[in-house]
Amino acid sequence: MAVLEIQAPLHEAHRDNHTHRDVNGGWLRPAVFGAMDGLVSNLALMTGVAGGAASSSAVVIAGLAGLAAGACSMAAGEYTSVASQRELVEAELDVERRQLARHPQAEEAELAALYEARGVDAATAREVARQLSRDPERALEIHAREELGIDPGDLPSPKVAAVSSFGSFALGALLPVLPYLLGATTLWPAVVLALVGLFLCGAVVARVTARTWWFSGLRQLVLGGAAAGVTYLLGSLIGTAIG
Repeated sequence: MAVLEIQAPLHEAHRDNHTHRDVNGGWLRPAVFGAMDGLVSNLALMTGVAGGAASSSAVVIAGLAGLAAGACSMAAGEYTSVASQRELVEAELDVERRQLARHPQAEEAELAALYEARGVDAATAREVARQLSRDPERALEIHAREELGIDPGDLPSPKVAAVSSFGSFALGALLPVLPYLLGATTLWPAVVLALVGLFLCGAVVARVTARTWWFSGLRQLVLGGAAAGVTYLLGSLIGTAIG
């Protein structure tokens, strides 16, 4: 009985523990937004072409061209962006590495000052900085986190960013084309399938936000539908003007 009485409070205390969601979204956020981007842009492209009274084959060609062009553009853009960011970070790490080698005492004092600024008393801050500065690589990691806000061992990969962006965009862009590839001859099946996809993407995004799944899904559906409606209207006007 005594054991049970001891375990019960421990169990209650464990239930009070809490965890936080990943505020950065991890891989889910960029993947879903990449697919959403492909969905919206390709749906808008196809509705614009269809609005100009183009044939079904022209709409399909436009959709497939939009898929290929958009996916390649996303991959190239992500690769260049992440590679440039990584090169900048590595250059800053080299600067910090040289400073640690040339002025170890000054860097140790700088680290101690950072901890003092956060409320640690001076003696403790100096001791912590001294112990952390024993290993040059460990000291570099600490300085990078404290001064630059980065983790040298967890830098993003340009190749992974490019491949994931290409794949997620292509998957989203394929959705409005799919009904045509399966035999549809009108725009409406593509619009309906794309809007369902937009709702699902919005609902999934709610996992990394404070919004409810239905609100996030409806919001993305409305935004994507509005983009498709605008391009369809523009396509109709342009088609009438040049027809």
